[in-house]
Amino acid sequence: MTPGINAAIKAGIFHKIHEYEHDPANAGYGNEAAEKMAVDPARVFKTLVVSVDGKALAVGIVPVTGMLSMKLMAKAAGGKKATMADPREVQRRTGYVMGGVSPLGQKSRLKTFIDASAESFETIYVSAGRRGLEIELSPADLARLTDGQLVPIQQE
Repeated sequence: MTPGINAAIKAGIFHKIHEYEHDPANAGYGNEAAEKMAVDPARVFKTLVVSVDGKALAVGIVPVTGMLSMKLMAKAAGGKKATMADPREVQRRTGYVMGGVSPLGQKSRLKTFIDASAESFETIYVSAGRRGLEIELSPADLARLTDGQLVPIQQE
């Protein structure tokens, strides 16, 4: 069990765990997950941690088929500029390694924004807290468990 899975269990929400053999040579974690689970990649979301105005960290969750808009992310987080956060800081603050960062069960709860496209699906997949492990849950439950907001943050 990971802290992300434990958070879903504790909240009593409907979820499914999906495990697959991660290829260490593959750095495209989200696309690999979609392919190995035979799931529409638009339903598999990646968890990206950004630094807003060089001060606070925030989480942006977007489909693996898209890219996070730094401009929209900064605006959603109430800042002017967003950049990808330092991987060491991400690991220290979330407790997860890159490629396995879950939006659930983080050591320090970060402000979270989920791309509004998630609302198109009954369930979506996000990292469960390690490479090769995904959790399937409803976008509404993900938003509730992360205190996240569903907003457009995907690059057009």
